Amino acid sequence: MDRTGPRIPALTAPLIVGAVRVVLGILWLNEGVTKYRAGFGRADILLVAGSASGNSRVPEFFQWFATGVLGQVPELFGVLMPLLETGLGVALILGVLTLPAAVGSVFTLMTYWMADQLIAQYPVMVLLSLCVVLWPHGAMRFSLDALLQRIIRRRRTGTAGA
Repeated sequence: MDRTGPRIPALTAPLIVGAVRVVLGILWLNEGVTKYRAGFGRADILLVAGSASGNSRVPEFFQWFATGVLGQVPELFGVLMPLLETGLGVALILGVLTLPAAVGSVFTLMTYWMADQLIAQYPVMVLLSLCVVLWPHGAMRFSLDALLQRIIRRRRTGTAGA
């Protein structure tokens, strides 16, 4: 049997899920950068809070959150949301804390969905996020976290043998 035969299929899934992770990261990075360029801030959060209250498509608990939390500190959320989106993008592209970033991605997108702030790429981003959540080991195979873990293991085995 060819020695490269079994290795190629073993790498296919991590390459695909890793590519999904990077594409998702690029989409998040684009969301955050777009908000920064547009001057996203207090007024945008107030628009979201205002459109959520009394909207029959928005669950009541989210209407409360929009009015009682978002609407009360819009300056904070105006800074946090682009920062969160950019942070998710960078973390996913590099493969740093991949599973928490993917779970955060799903949570953030579901929050946007509940706020009736759905745009075309969000359903695609949810599917990509779920792929990373369902196959985290494959998604992390070619990541900064995996590289750092290999370096740490090598140093431990190098010092143990000395």
